[in-house]
Amino acid sequence: MASTVTNTAIDCADAYQLALFWSAVTGHPLHPEDGPGDDETEIMLPGGTALHSKEDPEPKPAKNRLPLCLRPNTSRDAEVERLLALGASLAVGHRKPVGWGWAVLADPNTPD
Repeated sequence: MASTVTNTAIDCADAYQLALFWSAVTGHPLHPEDGPGDDETEIMLPGGTALHSKEDPEPKPAKNRLPLCLRPNTSRDAEVERLLALGASLAVGHRKPVGWGWAVLADPNTPD
């Protein structure tokens, strides 16, 4: 027997606003029944898994333990700039001018 991952849950201060951010990041819509004020939201991703945003007013004791690694359909630097414009913040930059490396971004609206 085996288990299937059905969603990745992200605790946050405002589930709807965070879902809007991840919807813009992934290009996939929110669940049609989700709206402003909902304390849980979902974005369905290809393959049947979902990004599930869940409000949690408790402060975060440490860094996120489940980072999402993204591979852009464009250049790395162009995608970093797009995500910053959507509200992400640069946490750590490991980008090199020759085009390799990565950036660590924090999504908006997660508890501190």
